[in-house]
Amino acid sequence: WLRSEYEQAGMVFEPAGVRVSRLEEAIQVLKGLFADRPFTFAGDHYTITNLNGFPKPAQRPHPPILVGAGSKRMLALAAREADIVGILPKALPDGTISEEITERLPAMLAQKVEWVRQAAGERFDELELNMVITPVFSEHRQQRAEQLAHERGWSGIAVEDVLDMPSIFIGTPDQIVEDLLRRRERFGFSYFVVSDASMEAFVPVVSRLAGNEG
Repeated sequence: WLRSEYEQAGMVFEPAGVRVSRLEEAIQVLKGLFADRPFTFAGDHYTITNLNGFPKPAQRPHPPILVGAGSKRMLALAAREADIVGILPKALPDGTISEEITERLPAMLAQKVEWVRQAAGERFDELELNMVITPVFSEHRQQRAEQLAHERGWSGIAVEDVLDMPSIFIGTPDQIVEDLLRRRERFGFSYFVVSDASMEAFVPVVSRLAGNEG
């Protein structure tokens, strides 16, 4: 979905419909090549003839597949095919990610979880929900939330709404732990990702969650 990555790789950034259908086929191909027998597939994007993938994965039938998505169509695909569904702000046709405030508010996240639930059907309870989060460590939650809103260009939003954004965690390690547990219970997420730039700062949070603050 990210146009800049296509450009860096020298690839054509095709329309969303093409990219989504290609991904759907790619997942089928991966699952087929992970299987125990030679695999044959004929699609619009891939043609595989009697190919036996090697080496076979230790995890059977295949390693957990994570698909991240923000639109209803992509979330439905992830719900049907993935083991882990990453819920994101929606991608835009120009190859960027939406900066709309509504994409980051609890109501929209709850709606996206519901789209996943509907598309997954009986397998929903087998899925793991994933989210990329932004931790912001500060002793002054209110002031830092206001500053973050200004930095992101979120004009007209209340500080309380910034603090309630499911992917934004502002406060001390203890406060962030409390928010993580609360949002896990509220939305069903159990797999949170932080950027490499936040890893060291996030260690106290992980230690507290693991019951080891030493």
